[in-house]
Formats: sequence, C-alpha cells, structure tokens
Amino acid sequence: MRRLSPVILSFSCACFCAGLAQAQFGRGAGWTTAGGDAQRSFWVKTDAKISRESLQKPGFQLLWKVKLNNQPTQLNSLTTAVTLEGYIGYRGFRTLAHLGGSSNHVFAVDIDLGRLEWEKALPSGSMGQGNSPMCPGGMTSEVTRPTPTAIITAGPPRGGGRGGPARSGVGEPGEGAVTIAAAAARAGANAPPRMPPDARGRGPGGRGAPNAVYAIASDGKLHSMFVSNGDDTEPPLDFIPAGANAHGLIVVDNAAYVATTDGCGGAANALWAIDLVSKQVSSWKPESGGIAGSLGPAFDTDGSLYIATTDGELSHLEAKTLKPLGSYSAKPGFASTPVVFAYKFKTLMAVAGKDGSIHLLDTGALGGADHHTPLAKSPALPNAADFAPGALASWQDNDGTRWILASAGNAVSAWNVVDDGGSPKLQSGWTSREMVSPLTPMVVNGVVFALSSGEFRSNDSKVSVAERIKRSSPAVLYALDPATGKEYWNSGKSITSFVHGGTLSGGGTQVYLETYDGNLYAFGFYIEH
Repeated sequence: MRRLSPVILSFSCACFCAGLAQAQFGRGAGWTTAGGDAQRSFWVKTDAKISRESLQKPGFQLLWKVKLNNQPTQLNSLTTAVTLEGYIGYRGFRTLAHLGGSSNHVFAVDIDLGRLEWEKALPSGSMGQGNSPMCPGGMTSEVTRPTPTAIITAGPPRGGGRGGPARSGVGEPGEGAVTIAAAAARAGANAPPRMPPDARGRGPGGRGAPNAVYAIASDGKLHSMFVSNGDDTEPPLDFIPAGANAHGLIVVDNAAYVATTDGCGGAANALWAIDLVSKQVSSWKPESGGIAGSLGPAFDTDGSLYIATTDGELSHLEAKTLKPLGSYSAKPGFASTPVVFAYKFKTLMAVAGKDGSIHLLDTGALGGADHHTPLAKSPALPNAADFAPGALASWQDNDGTRWILASAGNAVSAWNVVDDGGSPKLQSGWTSREMVSPLTPMVVNGVVFALSSGEFRSNDSKVSVAERIKRSSPAVLYALDPATGKEYWNSGKSITSFVHGGTLSGGGTQVYLETYDGNLYAFGFYIEH
C-alpha cells in the first residue's frame, strides 16, 4: 500500500479544515446590521456557549476592551458593531467586528483576539461638525453589511462558534499559506497588487457582489469597503444631504436604505433608498412628523419594508422605489422602529406607540379594512413621557411562545403573543429591575441581555452637553431570565463610561457594546487561543 507524503497529508488536512470551516461558519454569517437582521429582531437564535444554564454558573465576564481612535461629536461616539464570523481570507481565519466613529472613521476589530485589524478615515466634506445634540455632525448612522430578508425562527447550533481555539494558515484557493503570502509581500515590492479574497464575488450580496461593509460619512456619500482591509470596492456614491442626522443604514437585495431626522443639513425627515446597481436614489417623506424609532425601516421577507412616524402613520413601502403599498394609523403617534416576525403561519409586526402601548399587526392585512384596527394593543403606560424605546426586540422560546421586549422608561418590559381563539393577542409578561436609560435589549439563545446605558437624558434644552456628560454614569450590562426577568448576572463596575444611542450586538458566544469614551467592549466566556 502506498503511503502519502507529509506534504500531501498536510495539504489534504488543510483543505478539509478549510471546507469544514466554510460549512460550520459559512461566509458572511454574523450580526450583519443594527438589530441583527432585516426584521430588526435583536435575536441570536442559537449559541454554542451562552444559555440559560451557563449564565447561572460562573464564567461569563468581560473578555477585552479596545480603545479606538475617535473624537466624540456632541454626545455621539462609536456606532453599533456588526460582526463577520468565520471569515476565511489570505491571512487565515478571522472573526471581525466593523463599526463606525463619529469622527468619520470606520474600524475593523479582530474579536477573537481583541485587537484592531484596520482603520479608515472617510472624507468629512464641509459638514463634518454639528452644533447641537440633535444635529451633531460627523458620522451618525451605523455601518452595515448586506443582510438577507429571510425570517429564521430556529436553527441548529452553529458549528462550535468560538468553541475552540483552532486557526488555519490556509487562505483562499490560489492564495497559499499565510507564511507564503507574507513572504511574497516582503519580496514583491514590484509585484502587481493582489485582489483581496472578498473581491472575488462570493460575499453575502450574491455571486458577483463583494463582501463589503457600508458606511455613510458626514458628507452624505455611501462608502462600500472590503471587509478585509477597508479599501473601496467602488467610488463613493452620492446618497443623502451632507450633515444629515442619519440612522438605521441597512443593505438589502442590492439596495441601501437609511432614515434622516431633525432637518439637519437641510435633509428632510425622510427615508432614502439607493439602488446599488443603477445608482438611482429614491426618497419617501411622511405627510407630517418625523421618522419614529432609532433604526428606520424593518423588512418583510419579500424585500418590502415598514416605517413608522412620530405622528402615527405606519407605512408599507415597495423595495427600492419606496412606493406606498399600505398603511396603518394610530394616535398619538409611534416611538419605535417596527419589528417583524413569524407567528404560526403568518408574518406579524409590532410597533410601540408614544403612549407606551404596543401595537400588534398582521402584515397581510395592515390595520384591517379601515387601516386603523390592529390585531391587538397593550394598555398605555402611566409614565409614557419617559417611554422612548427606539426599537423593539422579539424572539421565540423553545415552547413556541413569541415574546416582545421594550426598554420602557427605567426598565425593560416583556409581552408575549397568545392565541386567543385563533386571533393573536398581547399578554403582559414581566418588568425588569430599574435601570438608567436602558437601551433595546437583545436575546442570545434564550438569555435576555439588557443595558443600563447610564446616560443622563433631559428634554430641557438648557441642559448643556457638558452637563449631560457630567451627570451620566457608567453603563451596566445585565443578563436576565427570559421568562421572569430575574437577574442572572451583571457586569458590575467593569464598564467605565456611559452609552449614548447605539444598540447591543453579538453572536458567536460574545456580546458587544460601545461607550462614549471610545471603547469597544466584549463580554463572553473565556477561551484559550
């Protein structure tokens, strides 16, 4: 019997490991946009290490924090991190977080090792700085990667996630090992430039689309950058007015969408879309009021989208063209981005009202025949003046119970959807311990993570930014039981600054948050590397 040479064995094992990694991690997996998915659910369905059982034992902790080169503008600092798990490039395996900074920077951080991978400064144009908390200038919206519209209700655990320290030196086919690539880089000063592996048409945007991260600089241009090194995939595109206060950037089906508020830079209160193929820009403006919530639109599985306004109009819009398809109206207006989810054989949606109520809607018959009738509506809250959820979270437990979560004033509140004779209804669940200006919670494999942001909020325009910063306190992260709101764990004093805006993100056994003082934090279970 012939024996294989060590070289052939090594190459075969490397190819097998690379193929296994592709099968386990996929390419482009992770928390691709603010809210985690196109439906803005804030839900990581499965996780290899985070669970209700593991959070009731020691081990979950601060893993690392990375100080990033960013200067705050007004109260804005870092934006929400989006993640890319199991990326395979010419430098081997990488698990990356991409995020923006208010000073028009985009960062990539290796979240396995807690170190900066690359940093890129974007042009700021003539509107780099603002002069008020409502119009802060700089980069205001989150970065994003292409996001699918499919609604996933459950799935098997990812193949190990960060369950082991294994790494490979094998790059993309044709790239060779990391050592070879490094040697070639040192010796090949006159060699032709090599295309990064994410330029080869295998990104989440589909065959022919680059594996890219997108950002809007304060000049209003949309930038598309390779995830591996930050180089432009194409020249920046004119998108929204310079100096606009933008939020909720998302890329779906080769189109980018973002909302603008407060009239900053002369930008209308509007939703904007740009077709990334034709470069055609469209916009939709409400008849009155502004865009409600912190994340702009939420998407249905067919690519159409829903947007709520502060004056009480929830509109269903066509993809890319933003032509109206339907609407639902309710007073006194809305206070959150909608969240879309599957329930039995229907696609439902929830949105928060200014009065603290939660509206439950059937996307197939939005608001009923009169456009004013929801499937269900929870009672208004007595302290609705403090109700500013920004966005809602939704998840489904192992028993099939659908939950809706909101940051309500100084706590997190939960409702569940119950089937009342064939018609879904809302039932009050639990309210968490008190928190300081909590952000939208997220759910990882049945564990609710809630952030007491520590931000001192005030509607008094006479309270200066400096005073608000002074009166804010360090943020605290909590892990809560999903059925009762009982506290499993908290981060104690490990976070040293407050969080303004932004949202939690996570996946692959870690939870991420960004603080005003320019730090990206990662919490999880320690793994040797």
